[in-house]
Amino acid sequence: MMISVQQQAISKEVVDVWYGKWEIMREAIHAAHERRDGSAQQFMVEGIEHFEQFIVSSSITDTPFSVQSEYELMPINGMERLQFIKARPGQYACYRQLDELYKETKKRCARLRMKK
Repeated sequence: MMISVQQQAISKEVVDVWYGKWEIMREAIHAAHERRDGSAQQFMVEGIEHFEQFIVSSSITDTPFSVQSEYELMPINGMERLQFIKARPGQYACYRQLDELYKETKKRCARLRMKK
């Protein structure tokens, strides 16, 4: 069953704050990859948690984030991609994929705002 988006939770203001926090995290992850010191993984775990928290808080649900759930807000193939990222959070390819999920989710919020 599809978990619907909570309209007021995807206002431009809310989404901009959420995405702004990701931009700060993204810079830290990128810098960590350039240093090649293994610290990227911890930053990635925080980025993944930030993403999952937004999906749940922006959805009409009382349950914690679950890969078994289908969220209206989740981009195409988002859950499969997120599972790939979570399996190897220290890899650069996973960082790029997480960045794409954030960008696509931000765009999806804009589309869903216009739809309702």
